[in-house]
Amino acid sequence: MRKRFFRSGLGLLLLILSSQLLAATQIKGMRVWRAPDNTRLVFDLTGPVKASVFTLSAPDRIVIDLSGAQLDGGLNEKPLRNTPITGLRAAQRSPGEVRLVLDTKGALTPKSFTLAPNKEYGNRLVVDLYDQGTDPATSDIPATVTPNLPATPVTPAQPATRLPSSPSGKRDVVVVIDPGHGGEDPGAIGRGRLYEKNVVLAIAKQLQANLNRQKGFRAELTRTSDYFIPLRQRQIIARKKGADLFISIHADSAPSASAEGVTVFALSQRGATSEAARWLADAENRSDQVGGVSDALDNKDPMLAGVLMDLSMTATVASSLEVGQTILSQVGRATKLLHTRVEQAGFMVLKSPDIPSILVETGFITNANESAKLASPAHQGLLARQIQAGIVQYFQHRPPPGTYLAWQREQRGDKVGSVRGFDQHRVQPGESLSLIARRYDVDLSTLRAANGLRGNRIRSGQVLTIPTHELAASND
Repeated sequence: MRKRFFRSGLGLLLLILSSQLLAATQIKGMRVWRAPDNTRLVFDLTGPVKASVFTLSAPDRIVIDLSGAQLDGGLNEKPLRNTPITGLRAAQRSPGEVRLVLDTKGALTPKSFTLAPNKEYGNRLVVDLYDQGTDPATSDIPATVTPNLPATPVTPAQPATRLPSSPSGKRDVVVVIDPGHGGEDPGAIGRGRLYEKNVVLAIAKQLQANLNRQKGFRAELTRTSDYFIPLRQRQIIARKKGADLFISIHADSAPSASAEGVTVFALSQRGATSEAARWLADAENRSDQVGGVSDALDNKDPMLAGVLMDLSMTATVASSLEVGQTILSQVGRATKLLHTRVEQAGFMVLKSPDIPSILVETGFITNANESAKLASPAHQGLLARQIQAGIVQYFQHRPPPGTYLAWQREQRGDKVGSVRGFDQHRVQPGESLSLIARRYDVDLSTLRAANGLRGNRIRSGQVLTIPTHELAASND
């Protein structure tokens, strides 16, 4: 009788244990991404888990305890090369309880969060390990932003402020180039597994090299290799580096496989200028969900929430439209354009209130013809040169005060000045009358009347009279 009871009890216990194992989430694999100041580990899971991450010293190591988890074979340690992690150990401590131990070269600061499934991935556990000297709570975040975001991967050698670098003692124009996506977020995928994140990084690096060879310019990248940066952090990097212009480079997908051509976008404070613009903005704004951002990043940036309602944003958007149109005019000389004017939509990455910001779609990677071109280093170089030409042209005519280009323009004596009640503007290639009216916040009919124009036709080199707000108000 006792034997029978013992056997039945043991069988019940084994049944319970086996059902627990079957119900437990399996750890399918691990992927690793190295950024300049942190390492990201992503564990792919078959379901949700509860994670506890803490550090131990002497020797330094990171411990990850997973509740409701089960090991599904070993974890590949190959991706850990060239990171501060020297070893990985894993053990099934009890049914549904897994412990992972990471041996490290020194003390690291961990941050972790779980992600629910999305279109690209299933459940994930993300563990970010920040190098010594990096504060993940406050690194690269302005004082007006709640300090609960992960650290921004910024190239350590880059200067954080605008420094004079030209012989005249004037500073360079700073252009921050943002290769879209990266790391966990591949972006759009073209034929032959061509990843958008790799194409745009190649274009961005060539654009950076081209601009840095141009006297009076300094170009910097938001990311220098294959790692992920949240959308808001890209703006913070631009501000930290003292950007005069932020330009985000993409090569996206489209609802139609036949979509073809380059498009330039600026931020819209109202609605998108086309259905395609709205579709692309929605797709790009989901980047954080793919790349992996903790719930802490869902808090609204209090600085942006206030400033976006300020009139200063209007001037920033107007400048963005102007530089975008100049770039379009240069790109259109040798590359097909999808739209000949700058499109507008609510791209999260463009919402810097004080930095002119544009997004360049260099083509649609889901289009077979464009995918082949975008994979070509020669075409990537062409796009980089065209974008560079547009940037240089814009800043030669609109140099920021205190820059070498502004000093050079004053030395040439070709600055268009102002007279009482009026500003004066010399029309640049690619500019339209409506674009100039938006830049100066002047009604289009008032601008036409001030210059004796019957229509909207203007020519390059023409000097327009721009009524000031005071004069326009007195005529109302």
